[in-house]
Amino acid sequence: MTGAPLDRLAAWPRLRLASLPTRLVRARNLRTALGAEAPELWVKMDSETGFALGGNKVRKLETELAPDRLEGVTHLVTAGGPQSNHCRVTAAAAAHLGLGCVLAINGEASDPPTGNALLHRHFGASILTVSSRDERAPAMAEAARDIAAEGGRALIVPLGASTGLGALGYALAVGELTSQLADLPEVERTWLFVSASSCGTLAGLLLGVSLLERADVRLVGVSADASAFELRTDTLRLAAEGAALLGWEGQLREGALAAADEFVGRGYGVPTPASREALDLFGRTEGIVLDPVYTAKAAAGMISWIRSGNVPPSHRVVFVHTGGHPALFA
Repeated sequence: MTGAPLDRLAAWPRLRLASLPTRLVRARNLRTALGAEAPELWVKMDSETGFALGGNKVRKLETELAPDRLEGVTHLVTAGGPQSNHCRVTAAAAAHLGLGCVLAINGEASDPPTGNALLHRHFGASILTVSSRDERAPAMAEAARDIAAEGGRALIVPLGASTGLGALGYALAVGELTSQLADLPEVERTWLFVSASSCGTLAGLLLGVSLLERADVRLVGVSADASAFELRTDTLRLAAEGAALLGWEGQLREGALAAADEFVGRGYGVPTPASREALDLFGRTEGIVLDPVYTAKAAAGMISWIRSGNVPPSHRVVFVHTGGHPALFA
């Protein structure tokens, strides 16, 4: 990475948590299963970022929890659902740093807790149960006030670490992926498929593609819950925030971004026939574990786009595997 904004990105303060670079693996068997017209398929294994069972949240928390932001902090406070991957990694980061952690969770975990809900407790987090998503932000603010009243200081980590700052972690990931793709034969276009919800990962990818002027890359964010309009709006906003942090005044490659919401089904965390098929295909053809909330639906979107011919056979597809497999055991 060269140039002033890229140099600033490369030098950005980070809490080193992830095992990087993550692998880029060829999915030959999956390609065969999808038919003769399927393009070359690869999987970027960000499920293997390592810390606290890995996933995409690790990269985002590296920049959110940079050492300069933790001065005087005694607690991390964040929010999510009972099976939140973000809460899992935040709780683990707090334990690693010797900090307290409070999680505002909308909805009750099973009894006994399983999957990520079990890991939230395993990492020592205190759980505040609220009844709806709308109550999470007020609960976080109240927890921070309570901590301050007791002489501590809380750092509130926004939902999913999906901020302009968190997005820098995935802008950096584009540089990593670019280096890996440079070792492969050239193709006209590379398509990146990724799960999207709070949009920090997708925004970081868009920012990285724009900074590196990758005109040959197309991004497809496959929704786990939100509408395509919301995905696109939030992604552009967060990418612009990340660009502002770097002092970059260039143009985001909006034309490289597509958002797909037709694979959500009946709602967040509710499997669909297509997501079940995708989860099964990845498992039995490549030995890759997806999760039922995010990556299985993103994989279903990728498979549908390939089968429908939206991706020409001469192009390349990279599935950005964002992890989340503890939800399989919920």
